[in-house]
Amino acid sequence: MFAKRLFEKAIHSPSQGDAQHDNSVWKDLDLRVYVHYGVPSTASILAFDPIQRLLAIGTLDGRIKVIGGDGIEGLFVSPRQVPIKHLEFLRNQGILVSISNDNYIQVWNLESRSLASCLQWESNVTAFSVIAGSNFIYVGDEHGLLSVLKCDAESGELCQLPYHIPATSISKVLEISFPDDHHPIVGVLHQPCLSGDRVLIAYECGLLILWDVSKGRILFTGGGKDLCLKDGSFSSAFKKDNLSEDTSGYYLGEKEISALCWASCDGSIAAVGYVDGDILFWKTSSSSVDKAPGANLPSSDVVRLRLSSEERRLPVIVLQWFPTKKSHNYNGLLFAYGGDQIGADEVLTVLNLEWSSGAETLRCIGRVDLTLAGSFADMILLPSVGAGGNLSVDLLLLTCPGQLHFFDDSYLSTLMSQHERKPSVSALEFPTVIPARNPLLTSARLYKLPECSSKDLSKISAVAKPVTSVNGISDWPLTGGVPCQISNIEESVIGRVYIAGYQDGSVRMWDATHPILSSIFTLEGQVQGIQVAGLTAAVSSLDLCVFTLNLAVGNESGLVLIYNLKSGTTDKNFHFITDYRHEVHPLLSEAACQCKAVFSLFSSPVQVLQFVNHASKLAVGFQSGQVAVLDMGPLSVLFCSDCSCGSLSPVISIYWRSSGNIDNTLKSQKIAEVNMPMDRIDESVFVLTKDAKILIIAGGTGNRISSRPLLLKKKSTPIAMYVIDDNISVSSELSTKDTSSRKDATTEGTVAKDLHETAHLKSAKDACSAGRLLDSLLLLCYEDSLRLYSTKSVIQGNHKTSRKVKHAKPCCWTSTLRKDGKVRGLVVLYQTGDLEIRSLPDLALVKVSSLMAILRWKFQANMDKMMASDGSQIALANGCELALISLEDGEDDLRLLHQES
Repeated sequence: MFAKRLFEKAIHSPSQGDAQHDNSVWKDLDLRVYVHYGVPSTASILAFDPIQRLLAIGTLDGRIKVIGGDGIEGLFVSPRQVPIKHLEFLRNQGILVSISNDNYIQVWNLESRSLASCLQWESNVTAFSVIAGSNFIYVGDEHGLLSVLKCDAESGELCQLPYHIPATSISKVLEISFPDDHHPIVGVLHQPCLSGDRVLIAYECGLLILWDVSKGRILFTGGGKDLCLKDGSFSSAFKKDNLSEDTSGYYLGEKEISALCWASCDGSIAAVGYVDGDILFWKTSSSSVDKAPGANLPSSDVVRLRLSSEERRLPVIVLQWFPTKKSHNYNGLLFAYGGDQIGADEVLTVLNLEWSSGAETLRCIGRVDLTLAGSFADMILLPSVGAGGNLSVDLLLLTCPGQLHFFDDSYLSTLMSQHERKPSVSALEFPTVIPARNPLLTSARLYKLPECSSKDLSKISAVAKPVTSVNGISDWPLTGGVPCQISNIEESVIGRVYIAGYQDGSVRMWDATHPILSSIFTLEGQVQGIQVAGLTAAVSSLDLCVFTLNLAVGNESGLVLIYNLKSGTTDKNFHFITDYRHEVHPLLSEAACQCKAVFSLFSSPVQVLQFVNHASKLAVGFQSGQVAVLDMGPLSVLFCSDCSCGSLSPVISIYWRSSGNIDNTLKSQKIAEVNMPMDRIDESVFVLTKDAKILIIAGGTGNRISSRPLLLKKKSTPIAMYVIDDNISVSSELSTKDTSSRKDATTEGTVAKDLHETAHLKSAKDACSAGRLLDSLLLLCYEDSLRLYSTKSVIQGNHKTSRKVKHAKPCCWTSTLRKDGKVRGLVVLYQTGDLEIRSLPDLALVKVSSLMAILRWKFQANMDKMMASDGSQIALANGCELALISLEDGEDDLRLLHQES
């Protein structure tokens, strides 16, 4: 017994040379995010570069999403999984600066898509501001210290300048004392004046300071306890919803500042939001500069605005202002979150403010409350200059979880002109390159294309109608980013496609050759002029023959739709096939990408689709355990077989292999049954059902090759099945040379003839095909283990495993990996989000990672159903996000975002 085990170990253990070969095969393995689309659900903060027109979105898990125009999106993943609390661009310099909750200041280079530098701040950063048009940054901390940093635009390195404004110096000059040692700076604003050397500093305790950096002195102070205020007024249309007209004196007292923004073009008026819900407008103009430090301002220099007459109100969290007229310094729109009564619906308030001559009196001439579809996270204004130099502004509103709502300038103007406090209309949906929630993604596949099909699909993509606007918006505000130019656009071909099926029955295809995905077409799940029940049911399975460009779509109603993506076919008929009739209808259009056939055989949802023999046949597995094989030449049903043995267990996997003549193998089995088929078997179909049974049936008749299904003794949940021959390359297995030089068939008869000739050319390989099948390995992936069998022993009824790996945690998804055209490895995803890569056929562990480490994702229910792989990349979706993970360091890596010159 010991000798036998030692012998088996010697057989299954790779030699030293093989181990070295495996190491060289996987030396360039690199799991990284190659493509990322969508807004993370943990999005919490926004930033915008008005020159390069780029949007940045910070998250609670340390990621930063950058969005430009024309499908350009990038993802930065911080090594620190900590929320980002401050985020700003260095305008037009290709630099993004973020500050995490643990006070690490990180500088990101957009061109290289990398972290350029990182600096840990010793104290808690409470305020942060980049001086517009420069490389200088103000940093305020919890102790009231204002510091200045300089960022090198070339290297991204941060340098702390020897310039500080401590709170103690301010208190000495003003002859005041702060309540305690904890007097954080809550806001820093660079004043937009000609001198460019003034900064407004807001302390949490309510003190405002306008500081002249070059002269080192205070120009303005605000926040005295004995200040007498005057209330602003509202036009008659808004009195009932706002303040009364009582403008009697109001004494400020101690008020904590919670928000800050300029409310004039030159920085002469500042709008300040407070924890008690008040908004105060402070005049910081020259009239107050000459006053002695610490002197109180008259009531005409401070105006209070209240969004609700209730005593208990929400803190004002966000304030932003935009001028409505370029020629007027003061009039503008004020955007405010907070300040409403406690318990009211969450809204973003937009006020149209008008100042009298000399900014003596404030009037609100319009108000709109935008109801939020979710909890407020952040907002940002996207300014632009239109025709004739007119100013316009768009609004981006971020709500949880990761929802972006867009209001363009004309939309906001219409709302303001309607004089409705709470309009019933909703925001425009922020466009997504690849939708995952609206409509809901239900199935996906990823394919590499051979050269012949690449050119055909490129022709279809070239004639597709370009999208001229996003959701009807003619001037989309995000236009930044410059993708690397492909050497020859005319000769560029589509080498990889991503196909997605949706709950509404539609199917969409994208060119995924490069990191910037582009749409090829959308199939709406309907046949023009013909009514077929169930066409709009959710897509449950997809398969594409990469040689013939035939696309099969299965849905929850049990329908199988067949599309021919090539143009120029002369078959102008649509075929509707059921188990008892075959209808033929003329098509009303000759366009490409039309549905040419629908099969309706069972009412059970389609689980598996697999084209075989260059799309001459299609194998279909149903949730009821049935398997149907369809003939794509005459568009007919070859056979249907119950592979669940009456248990109605869903089909999980189908694997179809040419087997040549394996009669001798079957006849020599000791367990051969009387009813075993003895006729010639050229193709074998391996069927795995959810109850962990494997049946092998003849591909031509549907008869069982082995009457006794493989069934594990211990009940286990199957995930996938693969037939692996380590000596078979992709090119030889799929016989690409047999069809790559063939031209499109012009008739259905020509198609059938070509397929017959192809099969005849392959007949010479049948003998070795049988040998390859019998020498191959059958890999079964279960929730709790990986099990490797000899295919020959399985056919003969021997259920003994040749290798087994037990999982320490539940597995939910697997896929094979290809290196140099051969199946070399296996990707295993666990329900914990952990990823493993194992080599084949020895199942040795090569690499360990996780969705959290790569994408900061937690595994979600049904995530495995939206995963796909082409052998070198993995596509997966999570909420509104979709990502492609590259498994090789050698993948094309075009820069997604370039600095504009």
